[in-house]
Amino acid sequence: MDCFQKLEALVDGANADAIEEANALLRRFSDRSEQTRRAIDEFMLDFKTLVFVVEAGEENFQKPVRKLARARLAKLKQLVNVPA
Repeated sequence: MDCFQKLEALVDGANADAIEEANALLRRFSDRSEQTRRAIDEFMLDFKTLVFVVEAGEENFQKPVRKLARARLAKLKQLVNVPA
């Protein structure tokens, strides 16, 4: 399973422990361009929001926040040129 597949799995099963794992997976890309670092920050913000929504039990908000996190992840994947 590659890095982005693992990140997608973390989005699917978002929980508090997943935040550290996502940070560890993304650390390998942090020395890239400013645009990539920004994309990592945007993804992590949305992912942390998703974790908060899941942990708070807000069922109605999970689907749209998960969709947003996936969109940010797709942007990041494109920036680091990882084949689909």
